[in-house]
Amino acid sequence: MAQFTYSRLSHLLRLSGEKTRVLRTGTDLNHGATSCVVVKRCQRSVDSKALQERQRQQMARGLPKQKPITGVKQVIVVASGKGGVGKSTTAVNLALGLMANDRSKSVGLLDADVYGPSVPKLMNLRGNPELSDHNLMIPLTNYGLPCMSMGFLVEDVAPIVWRGLMVMSAIEKLLRQVDWGSLDYLVVDMPPGTGDVQLSITQNIPIAGAVIVSTPQDIALLDARRGAEMFKKVNVPVLGLVQNMSVFQCPKCNHQTHIFGSDGARQLANTLGVTFLGDVPLHLNIRETSDRGQPVVVSSPDSPEAEAYRKVASAVVQRLQESSS
Repeated sequence: MAQFTYSRLSHLLRLSGEKTRVLRTGTDLNHGATSCVVVKRCQRSVDSKALQERQRQQMARGLPKQKPITGVKQVIVVASGKGGVGKSTTAVNLALGLMANDRSKSVGLLDADVYGPSVPKLMNLRGNPELSDHNLMIPLTNYGLPCMSMGFLVEDVAPIVWRGLMVMSAIEKLLRQVDWGSLDYLVVDMPPGTGDVQLSITQNIPIAGAVIVSTPQDIALLDARRGAEMFKKVNVPVLGLVQNMSVFQCPKCNHQTHIFGSDGARQLANTLGVTFLGDVPLHLNIRETSDRGQPVVVSSPDSPEAEAYRKVASAVVQRLQESSS
């Protein structure tokens, strides 16, 4: 008599369509027993799906409910899949471009990059924010643009060595404990990647749309695609892609060189089915004005570089109007 084992039973049950007889202590494992095992497996599968659905519903109940920021009409997040693509510079000049295109609009800028805040340097702002009568932080302002950043609350060279819960608490304070007054647009400079901060912000406040910044380089486009897909998963409209550092023009001979590749972000926008918002060149003027804390949109308003940012701002407003209609 053959020895009966669990592994052999599993092997026999996998042989579909065959009525295999297995001897066990003088009795047969008939087709009815096989059917019983299959039914039990199906039942376990149904129970597992029901358990997953209950867990999903419980997690949904545990998520914070989205609550608008007091006084803010529309929130625009500027994001990138990776660092080093000029996201913060784009966010600053986008905010200033929105103001330059329509002086009747009020705009604010929130630096949500807790670990590496760039807005204080880019906007030439430093110092601690004062508190209002309602114990809310009053944003620091330069060039008519109110700004809030974790960089205003810590020393310039002090590393922020925080775990996730502390970062989430800081983000909550930056979202809820700032007196923005009345704003038409709040531009949020997001940290790079697709982590806790991005999820926390998208779950806490309603967002009108996301602007994805990337260079034309293939490695940057891979991460930009991940960023765009993340916003789609959390039901945030992707307003479009900005192709930063698109081309370098020699200041002496005016020869143009596509250092990071050509039209990669435009092609990615077509692949994702989103709008291509525009090109921003790789130009010395952008780098120098940013380092001085004098963004190119306000320090060189007639330059082609400033015009590029204003065109991006116009495209963003158009997309906001289209998505709201």
